[in-house]
Amino acid sequence: MKPLPLLLSKLCLPALALPLAFTASAAEPAKRPNILLIVADDLGYTDIGPFGAEIATPNLDKLASTGVKMTSFYASPFCSPTRAMLMSGSDNHLVGFGDMAELITPEQKGKPGYEGNLNERVVPMAQVLKDAGYRTAMAGKWHLGVAEQFSPAARGFEQSYAMVMGGASHWGDQTGIVAMDPAKPPKAIYRENGKAIDIPRDGFYSSEAFTNKLLEYIKNGEGSGKPFFGYLAFTAPHWPLHAPDADIAKYEGRYKEGYDKLRKERIERMKKLGLIAADTPVYEGHPNWPKWDSLTPAQKESEARRMTVYSAMVENMDRQIGRVLAYLKEKGELDNTFIFFMSDNGADGNSVYDVGRTREWIHKDMDNSTANIGKPGSFIEYGPGWAQVGMSPFKLYKSFMYEGGISVPAIAWGPGIRGGSVKREFAHVMDVAPTIFELAGAKHPGTEYNGREVLPLRGKSMLPYLQGKAKQVRGKDDAVGWELGGRKALRKGDWKIVYANQPWGTGDWELYNIARDRTESRNLAASQPAKLKEMLAEWKRYVAETGTLEIDNLANRPGYSNGAKYYEDLEVEVNMKPRNPAPTTN
Repeated sequence: MKPLPLLLSKLCLPALALPLAFTASAAEPAKRPNILLIVADDLGYTDIGPFGAEIATPNLDKLASTGVKMTSFYASPFCSPTRAMLMSGSDNHLVGFGDMAELITPEQKGKPGYEGNLNERVVPMAQVLKDAGYRTAMAGKWHLGVAEQFSPAARGFEQSYAMVMGGASHWGDQTGIVAMDPAKPPKAIYRENGKAIDIPRDGFYSSEAFTNKLLEYIKNGEGSGKPFFGYLAFTAPHWPLHAPDADIAKYEGRYKEGYDKLRKERIERMKKLGLIAADTPVYEGHPNWPKWDSLTPAQKESEARRMTVYSAMVENMDRQIGRVLAYLKEKGELDNTFIFFMSDNGADGNSVYDVGRTREWIHKDMDNSTANIGKPGSFIEYGPGWAQVGMSPFKLYKSFMYEGGISVPAIAWGPGIRGGSVKREFAHVMDVAPTIFELAGAKHPGTEYNGREVLPLRGKSMLPYLQGKAKQVRGKDDAVGWELGGRKALRKGDWKIVYANQPWGTGDWELYNIARDRTESRNLAASQPAKLKEMLAEWKRYVAETGTLEIDNLANRPGYSNGAKYYEDLEVEVNMKPRNPAPTTN
């Protein structure tokens, strides 16, 4: 086991307090830029300051105020398919993640595009950049294949420190998130440069540890004369919710008034920031979920504590980003670094408890008493109430194709980027790779690489759009589709069709004009049959192009229940008696 250099956290500079200098008149750099790609895990649309949060995110605030804030940037509704599209510049159904690897069904297994790892048809972003003379490094969540042959080390990253699964404890206990046998606690798999490792049990916190590693890797290559591509993939604020005590303390008492109060605060802030119009309809939550006032005092206390820890995780993540920015500033490299920040999907109101025998394991082994929430030995989820607030004003959250599942906050910053602007036109996670390649002067190989057939890029470069040289990334006739777990959507111009199983949707295709109704409050399927027919024809083309499998009743499969028992589990947990403290240090 290689010890993690925790000393770096003591030596690195504090959160960035220096001005970020790019404006619309910034000159192009004389050398190729460094690339810093930052991905948050399950971060809601309004969960950072630039998009309306009360959570302190000063470093992201600075990047947004001096870079470009993208308000119509889209991802997949789940983690790994988004990361697959990010690393490939192509559709998830083509590159190995037609469904989540953990949820592949017998009908999908073995079919092209459903391998459950980033398949051999892809030339990953890191490989393209490595071939172009970049040094490549990543730290954080991978989720694109568990085995060594699918690890970052095999996909173009010269140095990597990766949690390769979908989630894990943020502490050094290295606990996983899905139990098939409650007597056998799951263990998360970490790999350094492809080889399995155990993480330090004491002194480990995910956001800090991943940042330490990326900084170490950046420093290791400073004498090479090559620019770097750094991929910092936080597992925060993905459940289980964990944060250091000092960060939690900052938000104590902040959320005791509940979902509705926080939603109103954020909506008003979004209006003042110019993110939404004053008359925007607000989706306030699905009727399946109880309102704040119907909860018991004990439930309210537990829920408020969950949001407190979640906010602490987001602030801690922002502070780690500040450490990287400050280091680059100190080394004179910040002004020649392109930075792209995004979340991988909407906030998560679902539950893993229903998968396998996870509920039994958690209730047997974990101390989820209210006082222990966020500490080692707890396993706490975010829940649908806070997730819907995090996706305000949009409809629903992670796992759905409504705007709340696929709209994510995004910020671009760097050489030649028009500073301080808000970009409102459609862009997609597939567009990130071509953008970075254009910036780096790197060429994707097209349809052949090292003698094998590979996929061309489906995404389009956002660079002219970010630089103010183009009005949009895609034309009005471009169609972009989504499908995961039987839920579906397609966007073309201002129009969007969505399918969701009951009770979340109608159980049939719905039609929305997103330009006029982004919160999807007016289904026009019945009143606009010609437009619906046109969009369904585009959907059929998308299915044919991508090899998407349409399987009847897939969205109603077991273990895909969207946390139907969340509030039952909450009642169990508020009645838990505290147990002996876990040995892992906080």
